[in-house]
Amino acid sequence: MTILEKVKLAANALDEKKAEDIKIIDISEISTIGDYFLIATGDNQRLVHALCNEVEEKLGKEKIIPKNIEGFQNGNWVLMDYEDFIIHIFDKESRNFYNLDRIWKDGKYIEL
Repeated sequence: MTILEKVKLAANALDEKKAEDIKIIDISEISTIGDYFLIATGDNQRLVHALCNEVEEKLGKEKIIPKNIEGFQNGNWVLMDYEDFIIHIFDKESRNFYNLDRIWKDGKYIEL
């Protein structure tokens, strides 16, 4: 499975759980921290947790395990580091505040 296929699998898991504003950004040519960012929004802390759990479960079934997960306890911004790609799941307020879409605007947006 390619890295992009893994990212799209995660994006589909987020979509199935009703995440909003799902974006995949190819950052491979502008950063060394990974190849892709997957960014999504949940309405509240409970949904952010559910989205994170769904991604971890779906990818885990394919033996794709995160290197690290940060921010789960707080629930306003969860970062899931899968080494080649990073998933950011925000609540609405945090997504607007941190605005990763703008910060990484030089990346290439990938259609879902």
